[in-house]
Amino acid sequence: MARVIIGMDPHKRSATIEVVNDREKVLAQGRFGTDTDGYQAMLALGRQYKERLWAVEGCNGIGRHIAQRLVADGETVVDVPAKLSARARMFATGQGRKTDPVDAHSVAVVALRTEGLRQVTVDDAGVALRLLVDRRDNLGRSRTDTINRLHQLLLELLPGGAKKFLSAPQARALLNTVRPRDIVGRTRRQLASELITELASIDKKIKAANTQLTELVEATGSNLLGLNGIGPSGAARLIGDVGDIHRFASRGHFASWNGTAPIDASSGDQQRHRLSRAGNRRINRVLHIMAIVQLRNDTEGRDYYRRKLAAGKTSMEAMRALKRRLSDLVYKQMIKDAGAGETGPGGQVGATLQSSAASSIPTAGTSEQSLPGPANTQPRTPFLAAS
Repeated sequence: MARVIIGMDPHKRSATIEVVNDREKVLAQGRFGTDTDGYQAMLALGRQYKERLWAVEGCNGIGRHIAQRLVADGETVVDVPAKLSARARMFATGQGRKTDPVDAHSVAVVALRTEGLRQVTVDDAGVALRLLVDRRDNLGRSRTDTINRLHQLLLELLPGGAKKFLSAPQARALLNTVRPRDIVGRTRRQLASELITELASIDKKIKAANTQLTELVEATGSNLLGLNGIGPSGAARLIGDVGDIHRFASRGHFASWNGTAPIDASSGDQQRHRLSRAGNRRINRVLHIMAIVQLRNDTEGRDYYRRKLAAGKTSMEAMRALKRRLSDLVYKQMIKDAGAGETGPGGQVGATLQSSAASSIPTAGTSEQSLPGPANTQPRTPFLAAS
C-alpha cells in the first residue's frame, strides 16, 4: 500500500486533487488546469511524495484523458467508480454536500479503504475496438434516420410507399418509376434522390467498418464471432467494454454487471425476482440482439425459449431467461479465449458441464437467479438438463 493516496475529481479543463496519508490525514490539496502547465504543476506536487498512488474517478469516462497522461508518465493510477465515491461522500460529515474538494477527498478515502480497484493501464487494442464500434453504432443510427426520412418521401411519391427493409439500389429503382410534373412532386423526388445517395454512402461505410472490426476481433484471438447471434459489432463491444474477463469472479458476477441477473425482490414467504435496470446497457443490448437472432432461426436457444413459454413464463420472462443463459455462454467463451483452465478466478468454473454455457447454445435449466456471491471452491451437485 502506498503511503499517500492522491484522490482526484477530474473535469474537462480542470482537476481537483487531495493528498491523504494512510490515516486519512490531509497533506495537500489544490485545483489545477488540465493544460500543459497545470498538469505539470499537479504532477510536480504529487511527486513530492515518494510512495504515492493516484486515484482518479471515472477512468472510463471524464477521467480517462488525465489518467492516461499519468500512466504515460510512469505513475500508478487506480480507477475509482463514481458510485463508490458517492457512497463515501454521503456517509461523511458535511451533510453530503457535493463540491470538487469533497469529491476528491471521497475518491482518496475509497482508494485507501477499498481493495481490488482496477489499475489503469496504457490504452490497448480494446480502446481501438471501442472507438470503432462506437463509430459503427453511429453509422447504424444515421442509416435508420435516413431510411425513415426516405420512407416518408416515398409514401408521398408512390401509392402505398415502399417496403420496410429497403436498400439503396431498390429505392433508386422505385424512384426511377416516378416522374412528377408539379413542383411539390419534383422537390420530393429531388430530396429522395439525395437521401438515396446518402444511404448508399452510409452502407458503404458500414460494410468497411464491419470488415475492419472483423479483422481486429480476429487479431485478438477471440472466438466470439463463432457464437450464434454475435456479429463484428457485438464481438468488438464485448472485447472493448469487458476488457479483462478475469475481473469477474464468476458468471454470476458477469451477469450482474451486464444487467441480465435478476434482482431479488422476495418478501416473507413470497419468493420473486424482478428485472434489473442496472448494469452495462451496451453489453445488455448485445445480448438482446443475440437472443433475437437465435429466436429468428432454428436454434436450441429458440427451443429453450419455447420450453419457458410452455412452463408458464410470459414472453418477456422467457426472453430474460434466455438472455441470462447467453450471458453465461459469452462468459464461458471469453474465459476460454483468455486461456483459462477449468476453473476461473476465485476457484469457480466458468460454467458446469450441464449448464447453459457449456455448449454453443443454451440448453439446460440452471438457476435463473444467479446473483454474485462469495467464491465457492466446493464441488457442486450438477443440474439435470431441462427436458
